[in-house]
Parts: sequence; structure tokens; C-alpha cells
Amino acid sequence: MTLDTKTNLSADELEDLSFDDFDEAINPRPENNDFDAVVEQAISRRGFMGGVLSLGGVTALGAATTALTPISARAAENRFGFTAIAASTEDTITVPDGYNWHVATRWGDPLFSDVPEFDHATRGTAASQARAFGDNNDGMAIFTDKDGHQILVANNEYTNRSVIWGNNPEGKYVSDDDILKGKNAHGLTAAELKEVDGKWQIVKDSPYNRRFTPDEPMDITGPARGHALMQTNADPTGETVLGTFNNCGNGRTPWGTYLACEENFNGYFGTSDADGYEQDAGKKRYGVSGKDRGYGWWKIDDRFDVVKEPNEANRHGYITEVDPYDPTSKPKKRTALGRFKHENAEVVVNFDGRIAIYMGDDERGEFLYRYVSDGYYAEGGNTDALMENGTIYAAKFEADGTGKWLALTPEATGMDKAMICIQTRMAASAVGATTMDRPEWVTANPLKAEVYCALTNNKNRGIKPNAGGDETPVGGPNPREANKYGQIVRWWPSNGDHTADTFKWDLFVMAGNPTVHQDMNGGSTNVNEGNMFNSPDGLSFDNKGLLWIQTDGNYSNEEDFAGQGNNQMLIGDPATGEIRRFLVGPREAEITGISWSADRRTVFVGVQHPGERGDSNWPDGGDKTPRSSIIAVRRDDGAVIG
Repeated sequence: MTLDTKTNLSADELEDLSFDDFDEAINPRPENNDFDAVVEQAISRRGFMGGVLSLGGVTALGAATTALTPISARAAENRFGFTAIAASTEDTITVPDGYNWHVATRWGDPLFSDVPEFDHATRGTAASQARAFGDNNDGMAIFTDKDGHQILVANNEYTNRSVIWGNNPEGKYVSDDDILKGKNAHGLTAAELKEVDGKWQIVKDSPYNRRFTPDEPMDITGPARGHALMQTNADPTGETVLGTFNNCGNGRTPWGTYLACEENFNGYFGTSDADGYEQDAGKKRYGVSGKDRGYGWWKIDDRFDVVKEPNEANRHGYITEVDPYDPTSKPKKRTALGRFKHENAEVVVNFDGRIAIYMGDDERGEFLYRYVSDGYYAEGGNTDALMENGTIYAAKFEADGTGKWLALTPEATGMDKAMICIQTRMAASAVGATTMDRPEWVTANPLKAEVYCALTNNKNRGIKPNAGGDETPVGGPNPREANKYGQIVRWWPSNGDHTADTFKWDLFVMAGNPTVHQDMNGGSTNVNEGNMFNSPDGLSFDNKGLLWIQTDGNYSNEEDFAGQGNNQMLIGDPATGEIRRFLVGPREAEITGISWSADRRTVFVGVQHPGERGDSNWPDGGDKTPRSSIIAVRRDDGAVIG
């Protein structure tokens, strides 16, 4: 058995780790138990939650009450429009009475008529995968052209190696074509969808159908364009990069483009020359170790060999803008929005016309960000400069329920503009931003100036620093040590101004298990035996101002997670704090990504990595290969959803 000398783990053991655990295995953090004294944990759930977070908006950790407009119980019932469902461990989709679902598209579905249907025996080839729906769909959005054609754009975040290569011994690649097939399963898929006989499906050969693989040419824009750290042997100007991959959440702009958000890009870079690799501070902070997660791209593409191309990793970890209406358009990597493990990008048009974009960095102890454009949005005007010229901010949360946005400027960070965009984490550390419990999706209420962010979990809270050595003390929006359940923080920009430097905040919900715990791990008072969950991840508002919550957590249904079942989707009412479970997914799957049809009678929901540990054959059943899919959920009576 070959051991990695830094971790004492075998290559197989490293590859089997989650993205987060892989990062810590190759870049271990020292334990610091001094943090344990920050917050007294011997406190009852009733006492804690009664004093610091209750329905109606009492700000967390002793801050003043934030006024919310209550609504009647009858109005709340009408707003939800369904009866909550129970948790489930079944290998299927569960929805409320009066609703139905079907698969709209899945991994391997052909985009063109000359591509064969998915082969369960072989899982396809590199060539077929390049022209079929990608794997492990995550964030997505539906766009409608002037003639009513509906275009789905979806992230294909990564592949489960034991599934895509499940026809091989030990579920690993055995040929270069296997490696390229896995590579081509990454990126983005654009596909026209159409409702035929009551079922949504891909329109094969639509001019809108397109794959964006890790080999797709893309322009580099913004302050980092042309910088020395962006230059490679293949691109000595540092202006054009090939591909986007490991895109997690997404965003959409008011001018009709799609934003794909690169997350765990570091796990794709490796080398056979470990002795020749020099890991500088920047690569260490981003987890570029010279050890990949078993994808093998560096074996067929020198770009991913960290010794041969030491700058290639600097060209990933950005937000990519795609025009879904123009299949010939060249995507653009927007470096002005910063480089980190992006979860999603929530775009808001401020009342003065400037663009604010909220973003989370999904790693334990990293930061929450905001970007504000210098220019102003005008419908029909040139929008390129809006995501090229602006300022990045990192959030600082105070324990009294107030907060401020810290500008990442050369004066504040000691870094020039390009370096701020390339090494954004280091810039946020320099200004003393608040380390967070893995900031995932951010979403803004369409009915008021109010923003929510899922803090999914953080087993290191109060125990270990982040990758940059910043402390992770217990307190503020991160009130639990070794946080295993997660919470959702929300904030209100001062005077309703998304460009203001200050805000007020509270916790909308602390997830937990009240059947197991009586302390803070039981969750907030709006969590009960009938709606409990863990690890909130995806967030989105509907047109009625209801918050849709998707989970990517522990689905063991045992011990601390007993009774919580498979991952799920819930809906919360910001006005009352009530939360109801709407959907439960199949076994070993994450529920992630959401969008609505043009008439809002269908909600599309992503189901990612069913059977990632071998205990699912969803959606095709029997002995078929489990396949990530996008399902269409509708009401039986055909009424509007959300």
C-alpha cells in the first residue's frame, strides 16, 4: 500500500474522502481547544433559544428585536399550499398529496440524435459524454427566449468515480478514454426542454443544446486578466483559459445570463513529480497540494500537472458567465468577483441601479462576500463592465446583531487589485472578516431588502482554525462548537441599501434534532420532530417570498441524525418562521438546484449523486446505474407552484 507522506493515508483512502475532508487531510489544521472557553455549552435548548432567537425575528445572541410583519395562521396555510410530509428513507422521491413528479433529464441523456442512449453496462465513452447531459447536476436555471423556448442551464459539478467507472475493476479508470469520459462529464449543460404529453424532456438537436466541458475556451476578464500568475505555457498572455469544472451553485443576471460558480477546483491537480512540487502560501491556502482526488486529468493533460504548469490552478475558482441564448458565445471568467470555493452568486439590482452580488466560500472557517459594481445597470445597455469593475467586500458579524462589510482594497489588504482577485481568501483574512460555518447558497427575498445564507455545518468550529490559520471562535452567527447541523443566517442592509457598509442580522433557523438533544443541538424553536433536518445547503425564494431550503447532510438516520431520513427540501415562511417539509429524495442523494418553468406550474429540482455509497438504483431501479437527475414537480390540479 502506497502512503501519502503528508497524511499517512493511502491514495485510495484519500480519494474516498469528501471534498472537505480531502482538503484537511492534505492541509491539516492544528487543534486549538482554547476556543472551548468562548461559549458555555452547558445551556438548555429552551433557555438559549428563548433568549436569543425566537419566531418573529429576535436577533441571535442577545441583540435587539427586528420588526417583521406577522401574518395569520390561515394566511400561512394558504401561502404554503400543501400539508407537510414525513421524513423517509425510501429510494424514491416523496412529495405531498396533490403533487406529482417525473424525471425531466438525467446524466447521460443525449443532447443530439446522433448520440446513443445511455448504456448502463459501459456508462458511455468520452465521445458520447461530450454530447450528453453531464453528471452530478447542481445549480441550474431556466431561461425563456422570445418565442417561448425554455432553456435549461445546469452545472455538472463532479463525478462519482465508483459510478462512472463502475464497469471497471475496483471502479477506477483503466484507460485514457476513461479519464477523458470523467473529464467530459464535468462542466455545464445547456438543453432546451419541452413538455410533451405532460412530461418534460430534452429537445434533441435544439440549437440551444450545448456542453461546456473543461476544455471549452473562455475569456479571462477583470483585474486578474494577463497577470503573471495567470500565464501558462499554453496561454502566455494569461487571457484565455480552457474550461470550467466543479461548479456548485449558480446565479442569474437581470440581463439574462447564467453564472456558474467554481468550487472545489483544487482536487483536480496532481503530479508524478512530487519532489519537484513547491507549494507556496497561495497554493496551500487553496488546497492545491499536488495530490488529486483520483480523477487522473494530469495524466492526459499537462495543464493539470502542478509541476509542469504551476500557474494553471490560479486560473480556476472563479465565476463564469454564460449566454444561454447564443450557443456560439464565448463564456467569460469574471475574476473581479474573486477567487475562492464559490457556492453560488445571488445578483441583486440595488435601488440606485448598482449591482450587488452575494457569494459564499464553502470551506470550514472561510468567509461570506459581497461584490458591488462601480457602474449602473440599465436595461438594454452594455453590461460587461458591471462584473469587471467593482469592489469585493467580506462580512464582519458582531455579537450584538450588527455587522459591516469590509472592503478588500489595496489600502486595507496591502495587496494590489489583481492579487485581491486571485488570492481573495488572503485578502479577507487580512481585514479580519468573520470565519463562517461553510457559507453555502445565498438568496435575496424578492419582496424586501433581506438576504439569507445557509451555513451548512462545521465540525471544526471552536476546535481548529481555517486553512489560513484564522481562529474560528464560537459566537455570533456561528453559535455552536463542532457544529454538525448547520443554520441559516439572514441580514437586512441598512436603509434597504444593498451597497451600504452596515447591516443587522439574526438566525432564521438553527437545524438540529430535538428528539436527541435538549441543548442547542436540538435546534431553534421553529425546529420540531416533524420538520427537523441537518446541513441546509441550497436556498431560493419563490415569487411569494417563501424560502425553499435544500439539504446536503448526514442521511444515516442514526444517532444524532435519527429520524431525519434522506436529504430533503423544505419551505420556510420568513414572516412567521414556520418550516414545512415538501420533498424527500432517494437514498444517498443530495437535493440541490431549483428553478421554475415560465408559467411557474412546474418546479425543477436537482437530485445529485444518488447511491454514492452503493445503496441506490434511482431513478431507473432494478440493477440499473444510479444517475443524477433533474425532476419536474407539479400540482395535480395544474396550479401555479411558488
